[in-house]
Amino acid sequence: MTINKYKSEISMSLYPPPEIIQTEIFTSVPDRFRLKENRSDWVEANKPGQTVDCFLEGPSFDREGNLFVTDIPYGRIFKITPNGEWDQVIQYDGWPNGLRFHQDGRIFIADYKNGIMLLDPVSQKIERFLGHRHSESFKGVNDLIFDSHGQLYFTDQGQTGMHDPTGRVFRYNFEQKRLDCLLDNGVSPNGLVLNPEENVLYVAMTRGNAIWRVPILPDGSTSKVGIFAQLAGGVSGADGLAVDDEGRLFVCDAGNGCVWTFTKFGEPVYRIMAASEGRTTTNLAFGGEDNRELHITESATGTILKLKLDIPGKQLFSHSPL
Repeated sequence: MTINKYKSEISMSLYPPPEIIQTEIFTSVPDRFRLKENRSDWVEANKPGQTVDCFLEGPSFDREGNLFVTDIPYGRIFKITPNGEWDQVIQYDGWPNGLRFHQDGRIFIADYKNGIMLLDPVSQKIERFLGHRHSESFKGVNDLIFDSHGQLYFTDQGQTGMHDPTGRVFRYNFEQKRLDCLLDNGVSPNGLVLNPEENVLYVAMTRGNAIWRVPILPDGSTSKVGIFAQLAGGVSGADGLAVDDEGRLFVCDAGNGCVWTFTKFGEPVYRIMAASEGRTTTNLAFGGEDNRELHITESATGTILKLKLDIPGKQLFSHSPL
């Protein structure tokens, strides 16, 4: 077999290259909120020797169209208006990562240091909601979502990876006050999202650079967990996830400055490129007009990127009260 024929046969077996799409810069952390001289144990542990004045994560929209983001190393929650105006909601002793609104307006936060936190955006009171399972502390929670029944799903990543595949995914039932462990063999579980039918949970496994597909059976159990998509590699891996109303999956690639988009069958269709200088695209959320605007945190530069898409994102508010 000639080399050219061999290459041709390989190319026929692969998907066509995804379409390249460019984002635009929506807003960046104002200078007055950049903590250039502050010390942070999180920075020393995760970015040793570097100067980190902020590290954005957890984008989520309230019902008024304001975008909330977290700043992990300095325990801050910010609110950004549709016009790009910033306000600090709270600063506390924690490392907040994922953030989601419940339908009643309260904010739930996946805090690596403290567990699942609960924030009242009006009174600005913050308290621990879940800090352990059977008196055993979490490894370090990372991200969270609600389903349409008000159940809370979250990842417990800690320092797991290929060397220690013991990361966990939990589901909490508010009515029964029951915490179930759905996975305990994750390779650094990070972002997570449900498909529109809510019978499949996608989980980003950062150090494995893959997205796992976790079927949710009618009785709530899981079965036949597999790899939905495998990224090519790099210095980090798959991070935040989102889906649109057609079931397309959007995957932040935290080391390569982009967001990959796959059909519900796992076919790559878009590579959405960061407009900022940084390459650390960590998380994303749909919002804006008709819920068609994708907002992406680029953490290395403290920038929010924006892109308008043809299909609206899946609504993330739960539909039933606690």
